[in-house]
Amino acid sequence: MARLLGLIGLGVRGGGVSIGVDGTRALLKRQECLLVVVASDATERVQEKVVRLARGTGVRVVEGPTADALGARLGRPATMVVGVQDRALASGMLDVIATRDGT
Repeated sequence: MARLLGLIGLGVRGGGVSIGVDGTRALLKRQECLLVVVASDATERVQEKVVRLARGTGVRVVEGPTADALGARLGRPATMVVGVQDRALASGMLDVIATRDGT
């Protein structure tokens, strides 16, 4: 999970991600989102507002760390969702997820 958090932090510094429900939904609606990382303890609101929209538009959703861990890595309060718009970053995150899952 540390590698995934590191990539998310890199994406924030490079401007390749959107943090939070509203920003991620905006990316999804503009069809600029390539991957959604949702906190493992995301609320039902996030599931309804972001995850359903992402899946409906064909954007892959992956489970990340807890909202507290995600927020702490980003220097923010608990963060439930991050939308990734950078292609290389999304690919790197998927590689980390595949390695973590053993696939």
